[in-house]
Amino acid sequence: MDDVVFFFSIGWHHIISPDALDHILFITALSAIYVIKDWKRLLILVTAFTIGHSLTLVLSVYDVIRINNKLVEILIPVTIIITALFNLFQKNLDQKKIQLNYFFALFFGLIHGMGFANSVRFMMPKGDNIAIPLISFNAGLEAGQIVVVTIILLLSYLFISVFKRPGRIWIYLLSSLALIASVQMIITRI
Repeated sequence: MDDVVFFFSIGWHHIISPDALDHILFITALSAIYVIKDWKRLLILVTAFTIGHSLTLVLSVYDVIRINNKLVEILIPVTIIITALFNLFQKNLDQKKIQLNYFFALFFGLIHGMGFANSVRFMMPKGDNIAIPLISFNAGLEAGQIVVVTIILLLSYLFISVFKRPGRIWIYLLSSLALIASVQMIITRI
């Protein structure tokens, strides 16, 4: 039971902490085009991100992949920039374009997982004992993402429904903030 709590806590803090700004920005950019009625789609989307993230962790624990940390630290904000630009340059978001976000979430989850893989590799047990820690970590990660998404959806509701502002402005606002912060991250990391 201690392992469950320990790894859940690591997953939670991986999203909900000041050091997790890159993940929060990615989830924000990914969520920007959704409103509160889309909560189920958005839940599937963040789960796709968790699956990609988890796959990288498994491959790392079993030493199938090792990625240069400096490269990953640049690629992570690039994923946010791509997602934010996708949001900014879409004139009308039809279902086909929105479905591209599932690819973004899964593939970019792989990249974000690489950022944490090198440090978590040493915490995870080798062999058959990986299931409980990995499931616990992912549960914490998913719980943290759901909190972030819930906050974004509630703010979206206030902005669009209560304050009667256009949804497109909300998308521009969130995507622009994520874009600017990510460019600054790249500059800082270079």
